[in-house]
Amino acid sequence: MAEEEDTKIRILQSLRGKICEGKNLGPCSGPNRQRDLCTFCTISLDQEEVFRTKVFDKSLSPFYGEDFYFEIPRPFQCLSFYVFAKGVFQRDLPVGKVSIRKEELCKFSGKEHWFGLQPVDPNSEVQGKVHLEMRLNELIIENGSMCQQLLVRIIECQGLPLISGQNCDPYATVSLVGPARSDQKKTKVKKKTSDPQFEETFNFEVTRPNSYTKKSNFQVEEEDIEKLEIKVDLWNNGNLAQDVFLGETRVSVKILRNDHIHRAWYLLQPKGNGKSKTDDLGSLRLNVTYTEDNVLPSACYTPLRTLLLKSPDIKPISASAAHILGDICRERYEAVLPVVRLLLHHSRLVPFVSAITVLELENTQEANTIFRGNSLATRCIDDMMKIVGRSYLTVTLKPVLDEICDSNKTCEIDPIKLKEGDNVEVNKENLQGYVQKVFSSITQSSSSCPPLMCDVFRSLRHMASKRFPDDPHVQYSAVSSFVFLRFFAVAVLSPHTFQLRPHHPDLEVSRTLTLISKTIQTLGSWGSLSKNKLSSFKESYMYDFFKSFQEDKCIEKVKKFLDEISSNVSKESSGVEDSVVLKEGEIQKRAQGRKRIGKRNFKKRWLRVTNRELSYHKHRGKEALCIIPVKNIRAVEKLYESAFNRKNMFQVLHSEKPLYVQAGNCVEASEWVEVLSQVSRCNPDRLGTFHPSAYVAGAWLCCRSLSDSQPGCKPCTPTLLANLQLDIDCDRETERIFSLLTSSYSKLQKMEDACASIAVYQGPPREQDDYSLFTIQDPKETFHTVQQITHILEELQREHDTRSGTAQYGSQENPIVGKTS
Repeated sequence: MAEEEDTKIRILQSLRGKICEGKNLGPCSGPNRQRDLCTFCTISLDQEEVFRTKVFDKSLSPFYGEDFYFEIPRPFQCLSFYVFAKGVFQRDLPVGKVSIRKEELCKFSGKEHWFGLQPVDPNSEVQGKVHLEMRLNELIIENGSMCQQLLVRIIECQGLPLISGQNCDPYATVSLVGPARSDQKKTKVKKKTSDPQFEETFNFEVTRPNSYTKKSNFQVEEEDIEKLEIKVDLWNNGNLAQDVFLGETRVSVKILRNDHIHRAWYLLQPKGNGKSKTDDLGSLRLNVTYTEDNVLPSACYTPLRTLLLKSPDIKPISASAAHILGDICRERYEAVLPVVRLLLHHSRLVPFVSAITVLELENTQEANTIFRGNSLATRCIDDMMKIVGRSYLTVTLKPVLDEICDSNKTCEIDPIKLKEGDNVEVNKENLQGYVQKVFSSITQSSSSCPPLMCDVFRSLRHMASKRFPDDPHVQYSAVSSFVFLRFFAVAVLSPHTFQLRPHHPDLEVSRTLTLISKTIQTLGSWGSLSKNKLSSFKESYMYDFFKSFQEDKCIEKVKKFLDEISSNVSKESSGVEDSVVLKEGEIQKRAQGRKRIGKRNFKKRWLRVTNRELSYHKHRGKEALCIIPVKNIRAVEKLYESAFNRKNMFQVLHSEKPLYVQAGNCVEASEWVEVLSQVSRCNPDRLGTFHPSAYVAGAWLCCRSLSDSQPGCKPCTPTLLANLQLDIDCDRETERIFSLLTSSYSKLQKMEDACASIAVYQGPPREQDDYSLFTIQDPKETFHTVQQITHILEELQREHDTRSGTAQYGSQENPIVGKTS
């Protein structure tokens, strides 16, 4: 088992982006055109919905502005974005969709594109794959003549869609189709499963014996085998309702021309290739970035990881591997994050940030422009605050932001934007009340500021004072430029981006948050307060509004807050950890202790996990029906689908009866298991084995053991010892750095050439267009590091080439894209 883990490659997929806006949604003409269309968008992996925006009221060109990010826990064929019209007294109606096949996602990665909506046709909504075997036999019949017979074995299917949220009742039809014939046969119906095991074989007569004398059922006696094909259709048995098409695949019989046996997996396809003419349904602007990391065993990354972790000690810092990566990928937003996460995990971030900050300050000429640019130092600190400060934002801002978004008081103070009937004085009072609450929450939150953020702020304060000794305010502006301008003000402006709100706020609330963010930004800007500069506001109405906050006590509160979060005394933990909500949401919970399997045993509940306890409630905000202390959780594992004939189920094993939970989709299920596993990973009485199915009717369904106290029949999933709040997978981060360096290899070579040229000529060359992009303080040291990086990249590429052979076409991992009509 250990040897297998040593050679195993983890394929980790993730998706991030934004559903930006729609344009001219719905049919352009005819009776279906709706002027007051209330729409929302969903994201589906194949046919499984994994994300949903809020409903946007009465607009044919809505601005959704919804960011999304999730890990993709399973293989998929197609990523789809659906637009639905919200029904009042009837079900939601599909307006159209954008479908992108997995292999085409790279074309659109990281940039915004307008996509035309396609119709949502039931015959095109397919997913899953089918395992087939075909065999051509020659038979000698009683009179001694020869004939050919085709045996088609339909073995199984995997990944069929849910129907109305439940597993389907699938069956298959198998047809031999040719110019002059169509024989069809049908499997038995398999109940309540998305992965049916059929194991049925059908015989088809291909050619007739020479002595065949009966009247032919077909128009020809002999038929060219190369014109024949096997067509497999999957259906959901509707009982009294109409059967639902699930997908099809077609395989030409000529595939048996060289080999009399063919066995392979095929992806199911839409009927008729899913193409149909339609009216213009509008378009959707999307930003989609799909990432696939092929993570090697940890030992493979040791040289690159070691080189990166040495970065804070390299002098000058510009010659370090981490700085070189930031230099050659400076236009790539995602390049800094994996370095920050890796250094953070190994407690090397503060010295690295200190070193690159000194380098930036050397190039800063005036104190009032300190940390204003988008440099490597500011990007590192920005990413650090987003990672480390997530729970800090939740504790500090979420309660007041919830109040602002839910109460929805009008706060518009721009005379041009006031609506009829608005009272500007009332609006100003509303806005002032909100700003005071946000300002107070921030300035009273120093005790909740994470120690690592305090360490960075203390370092910034010291270095800024050293660089500009004659400016008494720079020690404060160096810290406020990050904590107010780049942290709190940004979180107020876009709370959904920081998981403080589930969705992008509507236009009116968004405007209120913009006004609050502007005010907070200026209140926290030490330069504006200390020098009494109201000139930062271009708008006269903001100038007038802000004057009400120009009081000495505001300045003193900000100064006191900045002193507390950047003091010379290292902030130690009090030992009493605040309760932080790690995840919550609606689930289906099976009643504990029930002996039979039934739909009535499942109830909707609100599940909530903090760093201290797991609880479920009848509804959100209600008292807990059950509380399970985190210290009592012994294992968290996924359940076999066959346990309750339901997908996306997991179990929480604790000191009492197991808690069985069904999540809304595969992404949610993986997130619940990950969070609960991490929060309980250090519990001393964690289990080593578990039962992947349920104990029903006096026996375990997995191993058939009769004792309910029988130890598990399957090893528990090993849990990586990661920091729960940081959620860092170091091997994955190092693989991302490898991918970034590899994709920027040409720039790495240019940097190497620049170092060689500067070293030879003892100064910058005349033609410096390419070289001026790089920071080269010591060409020999930088050259040495670049050569080390190049050597490591070559070794890692060899490891990838050796270990990651492409799965055989037609295998379960690499199914064939079936022929479509």
